[in-house]
Amino acid sequence: MRRPMVAGNWKMHGTRAGVAELLEGLRKLPRSGEVEVAVFPSSLHIGQVIDGLQGSGITVGAQNSAIQPEQGALTGEVAPSQLAELGCKLVLVGHSERRQVMGESENVLQQKFAAAQACGLKPVLCIGETLEEREAGKTLEVVERQLSSIIDTFGVAVFANAVIAYEPVWAIGTGLTASPQQAQDVHAAIRAQLAKEDAEVAARVQLLYGGSVKASNAAELFGMPDIDGGLVGGASLNADEFGAICRAAGN
Repeated sequence: MRRPMVAGNWKMHGTRAGVAELLEGLRKLPRSGEVEVAVFPSSLHIGQVIDGLQGSGITVGAQNSAIQPEQGALTGEVAPSQLAELGCKLVLVGHSERRQVMGESENVLQQKFAAAQACGLKPVLCIGETLEEREAGKTLEVVERQLSSIIDTFGVAVFANAVIAYEPVWAIGTGLTASPQQAQDVHAAIRAQLAKEDAEVAARVQLLYGGSVKASNAAELFGMPDIDGGLVGGASLNADEFGAICRAAGN
């Protein structure tokens, strides 16, 4: 039985005062062991968030980490070993903003995925198509290619310690959302691709949907058989809204 997960990606948001206020709200959320809850603050606030969520049951992750596991001469980067020492448990890999804005290639993402796992962090691999690719009927082709980049390099067994987030690029921060059935179709294809290699890994891996998830659409999305929760953007910056999404995952 897969445990639902709701993860909040705070992106480049937050001041120390604003984060403190958000943490206060998160600490008041009803606890439920049925749903795994995680937040991904900016790197500046990871320490503050880890300290502030002690004992809350909420996991803290990083939005990015370096291509090499250990400390070294990579100006501006943070090693996954440093994140692990700080108390991070998860790290995003391959978010569309990293792929498109920062130009991260599949080779770079492969290195980041492996480096994270080598340091005990669980990667959350983000995959998804652009609007142009969806309109051209290439959604499944794109998603399969992005997933194959990891499977072909490391083998499917690495997903026994990873999460996959399907985020259609056209739905991120736009207010647009894939319909529950559209999202389910892609999630089912992802699980089928994994199952061709290892049915047990496919059955156990958590598949999250991301792309303008909010309290008003969460229950319908999470009701789909292959959607195990959500990677939430803007709505995760409001503790009440985020809490409502977590409750939807629990139901």
